[in-house]
Amino acid sequence: MRPINQATVEVVRSFEGLYLEAYRDEVGIWTIGYGHTGLVHNDGTVKQGRILKDENEAKELLAYDLGVFSQGVEKLLLSRPREEINDNQFGALVSFAFNLGLGNLGKSTLLQRINARDYLGSLPEFAKWNKAGGKVLRGLTRRRLSETALFCSFPNPIVKA
Repeated sequence: MRPINQATVEVVRSFEGLYLEAYRDEVGIWTIGYGHTGLVHNDGTVKQGRILKDENEAKELLAYDLGVFSQGVEKLLLSRPREEINDNQFGALVSFAFNLGLGNLGKSTLLQRINARDYLGSLPEFAKWNKAGGKVLRGLTRRRLSETALFCSFPNPIVKA
């Protein structure tokens, strides 16, 4: 499994926010912690009345979830050297999949373009996924812009030798 870098974790955490008590998101899905919706991970069932003991438990759920999505994104990318897609590009795809689901990433033109190595052509595709329940949401528009910026950035500064 490819590890998730801190830049990706920060993007996800900033957009998901921290909720220690379960709530229904914009489309009615029970959510807790930093966007955890799963029915897996110990007693990770998310339902009304579920309360996390502290932020550390939310961070554990997020680490688990990002690991699952990391594996899923790796399977969706066509076989290529790891260095071809840097950690920020990979992280942007994991954030996208975490928010929208691996199924949506798998059927997206975004993934088709990346798998065709059309990285420049993939950039406008992020922005097309800014709706929930058929409505454009400002938060999703901002998130897609952040994921695009992460995809376009280098994970480590370039150092002159």
